[in-house]
Amino acid sequence: MNQSLALIAIVVRDYDEAIDFYVNTLGFVLVEDSYQPEQDKRWVVVRPSGDGSTSLLLARASSEHQETFIGNQAGGRVFLFLRTDDFWRDHAKMAAAGITFTREPKEAPYGIVAVFEDLYGNLWDLVQFTDGR
Repeated sequence: MNQSLALIAIVVRDYDEAIDFYVNTLGFVLVEDSYQPEQDKRWVVVRPSGDGSTSLLLARASSEHQETFIGNQAGGRVFLFLRTDDFWRDHAKMAAAGITFTREPKEAPYGIVAVFEDLYGNLWDLVQFTDGR
């Protein structure tokens, strides 16, 4: 059996502000932005600029209930892990772009890591793994 994660849905307030953040601030690539008239929504997919295959589906909240989860996808825990091949380059670039780091860089047995917030407050790890994975 050969399986992999293709998309991870993240609830957002607005498609365009989310695209602006992920593409223009984090440097992700806009893979698709298609209107779905039958559901009056858009299919918006972004992914990091590297050679990975996992992408984010930016899913606009469509109810008050869904809106309560914007910025709290994982109950206050780190939700996503952005792997890098050069931690210090990307950390400096992100800090210069105004990304808020909630935990400063630290060296751990598995690599170098720092926690940052996306535009909604979801927590991410920026991580460079020691073993290159």
